[in-house]
Amino acid sequence: MIDRRAVLAGMAALPATTGARGADPIATTTYGRVRGLREDGVLVFRGIRYGADTAPRRFRRALPPQPWTGVADATRYGAASPQTKAEEPTSEDCLFLNVWTPALDAGKRPVMVYFHGGAHAHGSGSDPLYDGKRLVRRGDVVVVTLNHRLAGLGYAYLAQIGGPAESGNVGNLDIVLALQWVRDNIARFGGDPERVMIFGQSGGGAKVVTLMAMAEARPLFHAAATMSGQHVTAAGPNHATARAKAWMAKAGARDAAELATLPVERLVAAMAMTDPLEGKGEISFTSTLDHTILLRHPFYPDAPREAAHIPLIVGNTHDETGLWIEAMLKRGDTTWANLPERLMTQMTRDVGVDHVIARYRELYPQRTPGQVLLAASTAGRSWPGHLIQAEERAKIGAPTWMYQLDFPAPEAGGVLGAFHSLDIGLVFDNTAITNARTGNGVDAQRLAGRMADAFIRLARKGDPNGAGLPAWPHYDLARRSTMIFDRQIRVESDPRRDERLLFAVAPYIKPGG
Repeated sequence: MIDRRAVLAGMAALPATTGARGADPIATTTYGRVRGLREDGVLVFRGIRYGADTAPRRFRRALPPQPWTGVADATRYGAASPQTKAEEPTSEDCLFLNVWTPALDAGKRPVMVYFHGGAHAHGSGSDPLYDGKRLVRRGDVVVVTLNHRLAGLGYAYLAQIGGPAESGNVGNLDIVLALQWVRDNIARFGGDPERVMIFGQSGGGAKVVTLMAMAEARPLFHAAATMSGQHVTAAGPNHATARAKAWMAKAGARDAAELATLPVERLVAAMAMTDPLEGKGEISFTSTLDHTILLRHPFYPDAPREAAHIPLIVGNTHDETGLWIEAMLKRGDTTWANLPERLMTQMTRDVGVDHVIARYRELYPQRTPGQVLLAASTAGRSWPGHLIQAEERAKIGAPTWMYQLDFPAPEAGGVLGAFHSLDIGLVFDNTAITNARTGNGVDAQRLAGRMADAFIRLARKGDPNGAGLPAWPHYDLARRSTMIFDRQIRVESDPRRDERLLFAVAPYIKPGG
């Protein structure tokens, strides 16, 4: 067996090196050396191991990796977590991260750690949209993306049926392990472990605010941003147990111990089952209020005061649901007759659908049924969670900035609006990538620069305000100041006020909770 303490002591004396001019860069981590690549003037390390294979510890807290000798290859992305509809290689051995940096020096640059979307069930840190090279060159920062356990492997709550106490949040604990790696290693990649910003979109944004509610995670980062991550509540333990039991039965396991030994392919196949509580979609696994790792909901009954010192950007897109009802909007076949049924399936706030439609027709008499469907489904499904996050932070005086992306996707004549995920390519300044779906025209490039720079400034100094951006006030309940990112960037007070008030009469229930 390798003596880890001896290896670490030996590596402590080794400098981080880039090798000869033009040679592949080699960096030293606390576990061993890694070789990356030079791409477009940026040093890139893909697939750095931050945790051991999770298969032997399925549903349990992961362990750090064993130290290695020699130089490990870090030129290719590591495997993603096993998941339904996988579009890349997957494995339970999936605890890998990726680093983009200007240099392996003592630059003490801000560190931007991104959590991928895909709810808590899909995706990885290797999507081309998350390539960090343009952020690195633009802001002299270090960018990190990562993989962690997803769906049932990361969030099935088995504690009440004989499984590990931490099982409902091991995906989040994987992220904590990755952030500990950043704390211990990022200085050798030119980063500053005292200036770490976490940010994420959709499920990644949900994990951002969940980590803000976790005592174990909070000391590991210093700023945060959530992009369309409307997590207000985690899953309650009883609902989470019901889902775990249904999944276990579908997989053919008699108990939690047997579930931990079944072939992972059977577990993944069972993840595709219809959610037993909502009766639609795949079974929903998400962060769990387990009274062990996560002691409270992210924003219920309020915002955690322990995280009030962490500056936070709360972002959303004007037309979130355009992503989910895309085909319907492109067909253009929504009528006043079928609108009630279609809208009913998209709203999570329990407000009378006929009342909602009548109010929208009163507010916006020129809008078509399809346009009302897009607006009302967004305001009644996705937007409320973002508002609650900003409102609860405002109540405790925590530094919070809210934005709304209004810049529409150019395809199909703009009928999809600014849909869910459209801000990713803008924040990463990757509008030239086709699946950014922003187009790469002058307006998109200019907007991407402004958004990317704001996020970089948050990472650098804990405040997104600065050059080229209108003054961006903290969000408060009196003005509700919101940065509107569009062709013309501006700040508005209480945008879409009438729509907000229309849905404010009913409580918000986070889907999947």
